[in-house]
Amino acid sequence: MCGIVAIHGNPDAILALDVLGRIRHRGPDGAGVAGIGRTTLGHVRLAILDIAGGHQPMANERGDLLIAFNGEIYNHRELRRELETRHIFKTRSDTEVLLHLYEEEGEDMLAKLDGMFAIALAGPQGLLLARDPLGIKPLYYGWHGDQFLAASELKAFPPMDEIKMLPAGHAMIVGSEPWRFAPPYPPERCIVTASLPEILEEIRRRLEQAVIKRLMGDVPVGVYLSGGLDSSLIAALMRPHTVALHSFTAGMKDAPDVLAARKVAHFLGTQHHELIYTAKDVKAAVPEVVRQLESFDAPLVRSAIPMHFVSKLVAQHVKVVLSGEGADELFAGYSYLSGLGGGARLKRELADITVRLQDINLQRADRVSMAHGLEARVPFLDRSLVRYASRLPAKLLEPRPDRPEKWLLREACRGILPPEFLNRKKMKFSEGAGSAEVMADIVESLISAEEFKEKREVEPGVVLRSPEEIHYYHIWREAMGPRISARMVGRTRDICAAVKKNGTRVKPA
Repeated sequence: MCGIVAIHGNPDAILALDVLGRIRHRGPDGAGVAGIGRTTLGHVRLAILDIAGGHQPMANERGDLLIAFNGEIYNHRELRRELETRHIFKTRSDTEVLLHLYEEEGEDMLAKLDGMFAIALAGPQGLLLARDPLGIKPLYYGWHGDQFLAASELKAFPPMDEIKMLPAGHAMIVGSEPWRFAPPYPPERCIVTASLPEILEEIRRRLEQAVIKRLMGDVPVGVYLSGGLDSSLIAALMRPHTVALHSFTAGMKDAPDVLAARKVAHFLGTQHHELIYTAKDVKAAVPEVVRQLESFDAPLVRSAIPMHFVSKLVAQHVKVVLSGEGADELFAGYSYLSGLGGGARLKRELADITVRLQDINLQRADRVSMAHGLEARVPFLDRSLVRYASRLPAKLLEPRPDRPEKWLLREACRGILPPEFLNRKKMKFSEGAGSAEVMADIVESLISAEEFKEKREVEPGVVLRSPEEIHYYHIWREAMGPRISARMVGRTRDICAAVKKNGTRVKPA
């Protein structure tokens, strides 16, 4: 896991080093800058795979290709076996696989990649940028005069004419418009017609394979453990495949997540670590969290606060951690979904919120973990599992009074955990960690109702939704400077608007 920078137009190693310095936290294990033609690439490295040989930017043997890569390609071994009959490999890294694959297939290689990635690859065809189908890894780009610049985070950019996010599943050659190379779902939207027992078995099989796949690397892999369904399932599926599994939780004293995580860790026999923080700690951390997150969205900041503390703890022990993002979007875990009435409306909403993960929950997972030099991997968003879940009948996913949220996932994983853990009701991250009320109390004393009314529209079309959000916006604006538009910030779903949009006036649960 790393941070990347690409400059195209006029080679500029000094600018590349300056931009890299602003995202040095993403790669504490090394840094490099190299040029080819009109392009300069920069890279800061968190060494996870082929620690000795995987340095970047990396060139091919002919010297006509140069790549800076952020992410993990989980099928790199399979791709390597296909390529080894025609290419000589000098490293064990997945980065070198990308170079040889591009030599043979050009940009068509992108559809073959199973993983999370942001790629900058320069060669005779120009500078290619690409981002994985769900946007697990970030990539932004923009122009300043005739100079093009791309980087992993917004805070990396100097003053620019305009900055854009490369959308998930898109690629571009600098000088042309982005194109989609891979949708998050398969083109065909046929519905799975297997029996319920077969569906449950397939969900479990794909989830287990997704977890095993993400244990790849030359360093230990830990797990965020809140004691909720998603993280507990991941920990349980990791446990048979690890010698000593480290689990991590953070929260306020006696918070629900802290207590639940202790029980799950004891049952699984993990080496469990806790960080207990106070209201004073939360207040002190807010400015740092907003800067890390690059967002002022209130629900996202709230959930990022406990993730900030737990990531700080994790980084003291391991470099890679598995996280539970995506389960609620795939298996209908949010309470407001009960107001949509099921059927096609529910399926549309699940598809929409899955695509929107790229600049909300996945942004949180990336920015907060990488701020501590830590790689977060997300098994629920495995390509195979996402595509299978997208084809499941709505009647198996829709919330009902006689069954809990994510019923299908719970049923698929019966036997992995005791019912006490498997049936735990969903809680928002900030509520389970105990810090949600702390933030409400802090902001109430800082932002008056009058100030909120007067200052809630910060840009045309960007309206803040609470006094808490105004507080975060002030911090965000100071960190980002005057040139970054608030429209760059992803917003969590407006529940009432979502219900109304989908054609029903039922009040969400």
